[in-house]
Amino acid sequence: MAVAAFFDVDGTLIAKNSGPLYMKFLRQRGEIRRRDALRTLYFYLRYRLNLLDIERAVERSSAWIRGRLESDIAADCRLWYRDMVRQYLQPEMVRRVRVHREQGHLVALLSSTTNYLADPLAEELGIEHLLVSRLVVRDGRFTGEAHHPICYGKGKLYWARRFAAEHEVDLGESFFYSDSVTDVPMLEIVGHPQVVNPDPLLRRIARQRGWQVLQLRLDDRVALSA
Repeated sequence: MAVAAFFDVDGTLIAKNSGPLYMKFLRQRGEIRRRDALRTLYFYLRYRLNLLDIERAVERSSAWIRGRLESDIAADCRLWYRDMVRQYLQPEMVRRVRVHREQGHLVALLSSTTNYLADPLAEELGIEHLLVSRLVVRDGRFTGEAHHPICYGKGKLYWARRFAAEHEVDLGESFFYSDSVTDVPMLEIVGHPQVVNPDPLLRRIARQRGWQVLQLRLDDRVALSA
C-alpha cells in the first residue's frame, strides 16, 4: 500500500486565503464591482466560522465568469499567482512537500480552490496530483456551474477516498495538512493529521485530540526559481 501526503492550499501551503487575493487582483483590473468583492469577504467570514454553504457560495461567486473563455481565465490566474500569491508560500510547507516526495509518498493538493490556482502552484512545487474544485466548461467557455461534489468539507473525503482506491493508498498511514476546522472530517481519517496555523475552532479540537500543531511564519522565505 502507498502512503499519500495531502495538502490544503489556503492558509496551509500559502499563508493567505486565495479568495480575497483574487478579488483584489480583479478589482485592480476593473473586472468586478466593489459589491462583488464584499460578497467574497462575506463568504470568507462564514467559512472562518464554519458556517459556509459551499453550494450557494460557488453559485454566487461563479456567476460573473459565465460565458467567459477558460483560456483567458487560466492565463490571468497564472499572472495572479506570479504577482500576488507566490510570495505567500510558506517555506516550511515547501520543505515538507519536498521531503514527502523524497520519501516516495504520493503528494496531492486537496483543496476547495480551483485548478486555475492549483495548476501553477503544483507545477512550482512538483506536485503531480490535484484534487480540487473544478468548474464546468463547454465549448471552451464557463457555464457558471461546478462539478460535484465540490472539494470542500465532506467533498474532500469523497475525492481523497476515490484517489486512495485508485492508487492503493493506505489512508491510515497517510498525512493531511490543513489550517481549517472545515477539514476535521478529512483530518480524522488519516493516520497523521497535521494542523498548520489553525483557526481558533480547529486549534481547540487539535488540543483535545492531541494532534500535532505547526505554527509557521513567513519570516524565513525560501528562494524559489523565477
